[in-house]
Amino acid sequence: DNHLMLIDLRNKNITGKKAQETLDKAHITLNKNSVPYDDKSPFVTSGVRIGTPSVTTQGMREAEMPLIAEYIVTTLRNRNDAAKVAQVRAKVAHLCAKFPVYANLKAS
Repeated sequence: DNHLMLIDLRNKNITGKKAQETLDKAHITLNKNSVPYDDKSPFVTSGVRIGTPSVTTQGMREAEMPLIAEYIVTTLRNRNDAAKVAQVRAKVAHLCAKFPVYANLKAS
């Protein structure tokens, strides 16, 4: 019912901070975030917060969400493989090229 998701990463053996840093390398932006009963510091966290306003503002809809989820999962599972992260970064760039940020902006 809203545009935010909180994902608990404790069972994935990765901190929110590391997930955020890794996804940044793939040009996927999200934020580390504490989760209920988090035992990690607010500077490290055990989760991430994902929001959809940026991509929906660009025109992405339901059809693109499984791709974005796949890119996130692939990046985190292969966080120690720079080539795989680079492959995801290329896919992210390709997807974003289909939905330019300023597509509807008219020059004055």
